[in-house]
Amino acid sequence: MKIPKLKKYQSDFEHSYCLGVYPTLELIAYQPHSVLSVLLHSKGKKNQGVEKIRQLAANLQINIQENDHLVEKLSQRGNTYAIGIFQKYVGEINPLENHLVLVHPSSMGNVGTIMRTMLGFGCQDLAIIEPAADLFHPKVIRASMGAAFQVRSKSFNTFPDYWGSYANHNLYPLMTDGKIALPDAFLEQPYALIFGDEASGLGDEFHQFGTSLRIPQSDKVDSLNLAQAVGIVLYQGWNQTGQGSKE
Repeated sequence: MKIPKLKKYQSDFEHSYCLGVYPTLELIAYQPHSVLSVLLHSKGKKNQGVEKIRQLAANLQINIQENDHLVEKLSQRGNTYAIGIFQKYVGEINPLENHLVLVHPSSMGNVGTIMRTMLGFGCQDLAIIEPAADLFHPKVIRASMGAAFQVRSKSFNTFPDYWGSYANHNLYPLMTDGKIALPDAFLEQPYALIFGDEASGLGDEFHQFGTSLRIPQSDKVDSLNLAQAVGIVLYQGWNQTGQGSKE
């Protein structure tokens, strides 16, 4: 694959950047065929992770460049020792597995954190309803600590587009006025957990889709942060499978 001209990331690029040693290791481990090149900073010469990147890249014949100026220019941070440059790829979600559905998420930090949380609680399939944060943005990749390269993701123009493709999934929209409190709910597999955006959540129309759930909370706040709410519900589903008790 041809290495593109490297400049500050833009969403219309066909490539993106993975900033940091650990995320770059995750990129090489889980999406090796998408890697175009790796940039290294001279300050990372004694870093064990950088040495591992060198070994993996050599084994896979991945191009490596040591270029302090480019690393600093692309990362805009002084403590970045490695940047993985990779070709964007088309995702697909597993129709047999449980899904997490995010409707119009806008915070790149939240989306990245959610990806990492998904892996922690045994969920790998993420449906995104557009418009939404760019899943390939370096801020998303970094916030996920490279978990983005293990999560299977696919974007849809509308929620009905998603539902029409995975009609066998039991739908559970999370809403502040959901019909059933989360501790009282049993999630029937395969299921889709549906969350709205950070500002307004899901619209009232989502009450017609499946069984709406709510997370009990005090009246000190009007709602929880999206990433926190997702983590709570993912844990509930993971625990119901019996996985939590095995760890």
